[in-house]
Amino acid sequence: MTTALVTGATKGIGLEIVKQLVDRGLTVHLGGRDAERGEKAAADTGARFLQLDVTDPASIQWAAASLDRLDVLVNNAGITGGKLNAPGEADLTTIREAFETNVFGVIAVTEALLPLLRASGHGRIVNVSSSVGSLAGMAAGTSPPSLAYVPSKTALNAVTALYAKVEPGLRVNAACPGHCATDLNGHSGHRTAAQGAATPVMLATLDDDGPTGGFFDDEGTVAW
Repeated sequence: MTTALVTGATKGIGLEIVKQLVDRGLTVHLGGRDAERGEKAAADTGARFLQLDVTDPASIQWAAASLDRLDVLVNNAGITGGKLNAPGEADLTTIREAFETNVFGVIAVTEALLPLLRASGHGRIVNVSSSVGSLAGMAAGTSPPSLAYVPSKTALNAVTALYAKVEPGLRVNAACPGHCATDLNGHSGHRTAAQGAATPVMLATLDDDGPTGGFFDDEGTVAW
């Protein structure tokens, strides 16, 4: 494996994933919407900036056409969809926005890049999810009551399992980075972004006999 693309990588966990993959000797394309921030982040890390908005089909197609090889895709771009989306207080606009980025954006980017990943012979797809999307966690009462972020991650887990099933030549997994202090949550997390990047990087650099169709965090397997 030599070439990777990380979406939503101009800051936070995505940027730390880029740093750690570069440290492992990969050529990394740092995907993001903001060109100024992206160019600076790429210069700071030794990555290559690739302007990419996962909610814009034209942007996705342009980015895919810019690559001639890809071994690793890390679908990291994500949004919370706001905080006021508990059952009984649902804002459908922000719920749709969350699914547009967290689910439909992942599918669109993955579909556009599948030919390159298949051609790699060592293709890896890592979807950055969250344990709050675990149905087992919801049943146990450990997931927050958000109708935007939480079910979008549940759907992302299903997308992960389906791609793993139909793409046996790839290693396709979901990663939970844990509650990290990033802009996404107002830096309220108890883990660093670097700690959160560890599991996605591990899954991005799996051996050819590594797991596929799984959901993992630092401690091992997460219940669906």
